[in-house]
Amino acid sequence: MQFDDDANLDTSEVKDVRGSRIPGGRATVGGGIAGVIALILGLLFGVGPEQLGLSSDGEDPVATSSSAARVEQTCRKGSDANTREDCRIVAVVNSVQDFWRAEYQRRGGRYGDAPTVMFSGRVATACGTATSAVGPFYCPGDRQVYLDLDFFEELRTRFGATGGPFAQAYVVAHEYGHHVQNLTGTLARAQDGRSGAASGAVRVELQADCYAGVWARHATTTPDDRTGRPLLTRLTDDDIRDGLDAAGAVGDDRIQERFQGRVTPENWTHGSAAQRQQWFRTGYTTGDMARCDTFG
Repeated sequence: MQFDDDANLDTSEVKDVRGSRIPGGRATVGGGIAGVIALILGLLFGVGPEQLGLSSDGEDPVATSSSAARVEQTCRKGSDANTREDCRIVAVVNSVQDFWRAEYQRRGGRYGDAPTVMFSGRVATACGTATSAVGPFYCPGDRQVYLDLDFFEELRTRFGATGGPFAQAYVVAHEYGHHVQNLTGTLARAQDGRSGAASGAVRVELQADCYAGVWARHATTTPDDRTGRPLLTRLTDDDIRDGLDAAGAVGDDRIQERFQGRVTPENWTHGSAAQRQQWFRTGYTTGDMARCDTFG
């Protein structure tokens, strides 16, 4: 996975509040067994704080002097994305949103941007206050993606994924799949109050996997808004395998087997490892969001 060294990164699409504090804020999920349960739920991707029953005090993080401008100061070029993890996330966000803007324009629509918020520890959102244990998530209330970079180490060590830069890119692209679903009205179909392999929740998550694959298919050919050249210049078969491996590592069956020793499909909320890999592969091989109809 390689970015154009000379490309200019758009740091306005990422808010860096790492090291910030939330005055008076509280989160109901922390360490111990409660934190582990939240981690299992959150790491399946897409589960927002409001779905975990977290507090909703609505207070914004207050950045300390050492945090707020970190990404803006250090992530300027594609070469930075090729050497720094946080800058890589900036570049992936830029690439994903470049694609969806172009795709919406091609279809005669207009894509609404969504920033990614990098945080550490906990963060206040329109969906509630969340700790890092929740994992990456998209909040439809404020149309923002939330990400603690420590998650990627958890993905490798706790969930057994091989890791790698494109595994990280898959996570980000999946969350932006939820943003697209929010724009199209599909995200609401997850709120049918059911779990299980045929539930709306599972179908929404699998579609977000498919949308991540669609982006990956076009990532090296979509012109960057700032240069007119693709921001992502190289994506290898090994990168795609890392993405598929990450998708499989957080399948419901793998999670259940690892943490409870048995598989209970009636409790699935995101789909099996095979399903998640299948739908990412469908998006990647077809490059067509219309083929991501997990409700059909």
